[in-house]
Amino acid sequence: MITVYVNGKAVQVLKNTKVLHACTKAGYKVPHLCYHEDLPAFGNCGVCMVEINGRVVRSCSTPCEEGMQIVTTGKKLLDLRREALEIILSNHPNNCPECIKNGRCELQDLSQELAIRHMHLKKVKRKYKGRDESSPAITLDPSYCIQCGRCTYVCNEIQDVHALENSDRGFETYVGPTFNRELESSECVKCGQCSAHCPVAAIYEADDSDALWAALDSKDMVLVAQEAPAVRVALGEEFGMKPGTNVKGKMYTALRELGFHYVFDTNFGADLTIMEEASEFVHIFKDKPEEFPLITTCCPSWVDYLEKFHSDLIPHFSSSKSPHQMVGTIVKTYWAEKMKLDPKQIFLVSVMPCTAKKYEIERMEDMYASGYKDVDLTITTRELARMLKTRGIDLAQLPDGEADNPLGEYSGAGTIFGATGGVMEAALRTAYFFATGKELPNPKIDFVRGAKGIKKGKIEILGREVRIGVASGLGNVSKLMNEIRTAKASGSELPYHFVEVMACNGGCVGGGGQPYRSTNRIRLQRAKGLYKEDEGCIRRESHNNESIQKLYANFLGKPNSPKAKKLLHTSYIARPMKIVQKKS
Repeated sequence: MITVYVNGKAVQVLKNTKVLHACTKAGYKVPHLCYHEDLPAFGNCGVCMVEINGRVVRSCSTPCEEGMQIVTTGKKLLDLRREALEIILSNHPNNCPECIKNGRCELQDLSQELAIRHMHLKKVKRKYKGRDESSPAITLDPSYCIQCGRCTYVCNEIQDVHALENSDRGFETYVGPTFNRELESSECVKCGQCSAHCPVAAIYEADDSDALWAALDSKDMVLVAQEAPAVRVALGEEFGMKPGTNVKGKMYTALRELGFHYVFDTNFGADLTIMEEASEFVHIFKDKPEEFPLITTCCPSWVDYLEKFHSDLIPHFSSSKSPHQMVGTIVKTYWAEKMKLDPKQIFLVSVMPCTAKKYEIERMEDMYASGYKDVDLTITTRELARMLKTRGIDLAQLPDGEADNPLGEYSGAGTIFGATGGVMEAALRTAYFFATGKELPNPKIDFVRGAKGIKKGKIEILGREVRIGVASGLGNVSKLMNEIRTAKASGSELPYHFVEVMACNGGCVGGGGQPYRSTNRIRLQRAKGLYKEDEGCIRRESHNNESIQKLYANFLGKPNSPKAKKLLHTSYIARPMKIVQKKS
């Protein structure tokens, strides 16, 4: 430990701690824009300046040294920070009221914090490519870009996708898809982590709220909503609640207030996915061990990434659809029959933590298994929050409601789908039962929990060792896939028999459509909220969901039956793309 002095106050920090962190520890806030606590310091914006021994430096990238005298306040620093911010503002659109990020923009907040009341610099119009709306999931508007560096780092270094790059030079530099392509024809896998980390509105989810408003005003449609488990522990943040607060009851009520006639829960679909996926696993485990490993496929970004960069592993992919797609199919077949409704009348909306779900609903013909578009529209957590506010619905003040049955009942296993490792834990609870006829002695599986990007462990089933791998964040996923590929190529023993993959760090709680300013600390709080609900559930295993049991008894037959295969499973198409090699 070393000692530094912030405005005369002594504070102990680890050697090489950045000055910005030392200031925070000492209780002093240093304004910053390009810095994000989960990413390395870029030092691009110049707003976080402090004085050290009379010298002005950027606090985000300057390491602490023993005895440093750090000053964070004073007119000189204020003027320098304002000047740095005004340079950014001089070529930034000033149409805040009509911007999708109005009220959630870090640049806007900083302008308020530094009391920018009038511009001293002349407004400059920069040349840039027009708005890119080619992707069904992500919109790119270079005119708002402030060159902070967050999106390219996340895309290239964390997600290992390499879809974004800096193009042109100097003042004309802009961020866009590699090789000057449209986003949809690039390597982009629609995970939305670029949009989640963008401090302004240069990258954001494709906004489908207008389409939903139109549907809500229709007099002829039966409006049905479903919402993913990760949404219930994040939506409250948009209404002043702490991260991890479970607002499922208020969310059910809010969706009815918005105009939905029925509200189901994607957790039901999670339980259904587990029934199919666990059955796949047990079939391979008992009869075809040469087909290991089995890799889960609930994440549409991962599916897109697989088809582009790991298509040789397609034979090892579970064919089970994601939970919300299963709910969509069941709503327009089983439920429609029960309710004596024409599926053409049903307009089903999924509220998801994910931007890639917008792509998934039209991914291929399998997403029309009911004979209709199984899920008509997908909106993100952020879109739902904006729509509730537009309608004057204050989530925090609403009473708790209940989901509609039969597609509203779920187990604790369905709930934990939203956290990395949750799908695997849920699958193992049921796979163990399917293989042995007995419940797993302890439904909590510790080694799959937590925020680590790659988690490994093993479980014994019928005296055999089952090796487990869990990865979140596509860069980590690639590492795990390469382990499997290397073992197969050399004829070595497989490192894993069962693998869970999620594109976003932390799993769906950290999805690209979750509330802005998410950090790893916040993702952990959201995950804790899901695990808490699981622990409070009477039934913690998917196979013990009574509505699921009735669905199979009365409609599907059994897991992986011909009817289940037709409605609940999908296929994959190899679309190989070359990964851009990282510079050494």
